[in-house]
Amino acid sequence: MKKFPLRAVKAASIGAATAVLMAFGLGVASAHVQVTPDGTTEGGFTQLTFSVPSESKTAATTKIKVDLPTETPFTSVRVKPVPGWTAEVARGALPAPVTMTDGATITEAPLSVTWTATDAQSQLSADQYQTFSLSVGRLPKTGTTVMLPTEQTYSDGSVRNWKDPVVEGQAEPQDPAPSFVTTAAQAGQEGHGQAPATEAAVEPAATVNTESSNQGLIWVALAAGVLGLVAGLAGLVRAGRNKQS
Repeated sequence: MKKFPLRAVKAASIGAATAVLMAFGLGVASAHVQVTPDGTTEGGFTQLTFSVPSESKTAATTKIKVDLPTETPFTSVRVKPVPGWTAEVARGALPAPVTMTDGATITEAPLSVTWTATDAQSQLSADQYQTFSLSVGRLPKTGTTVMLPTEQTYSDGSVRNWKDPVVEGQAEPQDPAPSFVTTAAQAGQEGHGQAPATEAAVEPAATVNTESSNQGLIWVALAAGVLGLVAGLAGLVRAGRNKQS
């Protein structure tokens, strides 16, 4: 029997192993609080949607607090209702007066938003996540990184602080803060962006179980890795036969 080159077999094995690691990495990479803005246009309004997974295997998420920027404050903050959760917008004095893009100087603004589960059934267990939405504006000048440090509290009293800045070109920190970067207005937008999202019809947000979808992605990646290994071995067999002939 013809022996396959050890280097080729190792390469095929590494390819399959990589696919497996990537599959498990999908769950790891998504296991932190993230924010998705509907728009990022300078001077406009946008809806910010926070996706909050519950990571603890022994406790449930009971409270989420998002700190709002104070160097580039929002003058308008509205909360989208979430069934089973209360929401409180804290307003107060800014650390220093801020001159806005329209020339106005403000000394007070919304400082944070806190969502709290109203009962045990609404708390988030390890296989659940929830989305929380805000309508905010106006957005600061183009190129500004808007950081939104988030504090996640669990039923056992532990707290996870998502507060580390994410720097482009560098590895993601252990506790990345949700953030986004503002962009320039396109022709015809006139810098106004979209209207506050909460003025539209509000649909109840639902708690969704994502365990099955994550498992599906993992199995797909595993299957791809196995198929890659089989294809590599088959190629080696054909190459051996060609040499013998």
